Amino acid sequence: QVQLVESGGGLVQAGASLRLSCEASGRALRLYTMGWFRQAPGKEREFVSAISLGGGTTPYADSVKGRFTVSRDNAKNTAYLEMNSLKLEDTAIYYCAAKYLTMGTSPAVFGSWGQGTQVTVSS
Repeated sequence: QVQLVESGGGLVQAGASLRLSCEASGRALRLYTMGWFRQAPGKEREFVSAISLGGGTTPYADSVKGRFTVSRDNAKNTAYLEMNSLKLEDTAIYYCAAKYLTMGTSPAVFGSWGQGTQVTVSS
């Protein structure tokens, strides 16, 4: 199993930017599709974005398309989520997750999860 630790969350004003990081240990990140999910209070965990092993496939949820960018640095065993033009509705706990080899977007298919990092967007 790969262990994941997220960082980079915080409290920002609407329109600001944040960059989340997800550092992996235990196994090489290059073997895993990396996913980003979020969960707001009272809501189910939802897909935000994912990135394939080599970075060539990067699906996004419609709600973040054009504002968020997912990336990875396999040499550093780290995945990133760059979030721009943040909105109030982006407020949630953000989780990174790892799925062995193949692409996925459902939380159910990701086997390893980080502890989450809080992102709060204020007006």
